[in-house]
Amino acid sequence: MSSLLSHNKDEPRITKSLSDSSPGSSAATTKSLRHERLARLSSSGTSEVSHSTPTNHAESYFLRRENRLSARKQAEEETAKNDYKKKGRQGGCGSNMLETEKKESWSLKKRITDMEEQLKVKAELKTENQRLKDENGALIRVITKLSK
Repeated sequence: MSSLLSHNKDEPRITKSLSDSSPGSSAATTKSLRHERLARLSSSGTSEVSHSTPTNHAESYFLRRENRLSARKQAEEETAKNDYKKKGRQGGCGSNMLETEKKESWSLKKRITDMEEQLKVKAELKTENQRLKDENGALIRVITKLSK
């Protein structure tokens, strides 16, 4: 047993992350790393009954890790798809969107100027209406004085 422990301590451990490998071979690298680790676990010299639990533990660890990584990758891809700038402004569609936005802004500006002019006319009509009411009231007073 002590020879196994000293053998395991002297053996160099090789750790390699997924970011060190190229994106195309990440799945193959992950599988080969898992195979190497499982081979090290199974070659520890223990009986079949005692090493089946660590192997299952190692396998479940790697499965959970792969699931987390794939979920993270899917979430990043989904956010990239939902990004406003990338969603509305890709390819030839971007120029059409710009044209429609320009037309909409131009029509809105035209409506605003029309409404401002209508407000001016309305204000002028109110002042003229008030002047006519005042003049009418003055004429009524003059007629009533003349009729007495």
